[in-house]
Amino acid sequence: ADLFDGIVMAEQRFHGQGFQEGLAEGGHAGLAEGRRHGALRGARLGSEMGCYLGFALTWHSLLQKCTDEKSRKKIKALDSLIGMIQKFPYEDPTYDKLQEDLEKIRGKFKQVCSMLNVQSDFGTGAEKSSLTF
Repeated sequence: ADLFDGIVMAEQRFHGQGFQEGLAEGGHAGLAEGRRHGALRGARLGSEMGCYLGFALTWHSLLQKCTDEKSRKKIKALDSLIGMIQKFPYEDPTYDKLQEDLEKIRGKFKQVCSMLNVQSDFGTGAEKSSLTF
């Protein structure tokens, strides 16, 4: 009876072993893929924030010499954008309002671009190749 039980139960035993091996291999592959995806998304986010910060700091520097009321409003909006970017929690991926704050920064950036009469998509000529984040 034991000889036949081994033969009859072989399929179930091999199925269980295959499942466990596949689960372990899939877990390792998923971990590696998750790390790659996270690094890519983090790099994109850093590039986007760096672009916004460089833009804001450059315009802030250019407008410092202007003393009219319109320029002061623009500088105030730029100061607000710079402050938002500097307060952004880059090091904390578990921050629960990350997307919300990111959308606020993008909105403020578009507002500043509108005030400065600058296209927010940075289109170049007829080809309109824009930065995409």
